[in-house]
Amino acid sequence: MWSSREAFENDFCPVREELLGELYRASESGLPQLVESVSSDVRAMLALFCYRRSHLHSLALAIAASCNERDLIQFGGRAGSTLYALARNGASPRGVPVYANHRKPITLSTKPLSVLPPLDLDLDLEDEPPVCASVVVSQAAPAA
Repeated sequence: MWSSREAFENDFCPVREELLGELYRASESGLPQLVESVSSDVRAMLALFCYRRSHLHSLALAIAASCNERDLIQFGGRAGSTLYALARNGASPRGVPVYANHRKPITLSTKPLSVLPPLDLDLDLEDEPPVCASVVVSQAAPAA
């Protein structure tokens, strides 16, 4: 069994990135078939990999629901045991709601972010000389 430190130091995705993307985008009805296409030990490692990332918690629970407790504990220790219990209880971790397609809804502000003062368009720029910034470069004498 790995310690928590070893698990984080050796953290890598146990499946191809393409499969992880397919799992992330899968519907609730298509997810079980994709999960079943992975061996049980890789499935446990994948559930733990997803559980360590907050945006993948709901995917971790779905994958862990198809794992046995022994595999999750073997690869994740206490975190594996916790993940197994969460998956069996159907609870979302840390009170985070589970949304369709694993994405949170987007909310937009209905109020202006800031109030700008009105522009004074009656400026008479012809009477004023232009303001220029000048840079003075001094040349130091070479050190003797």
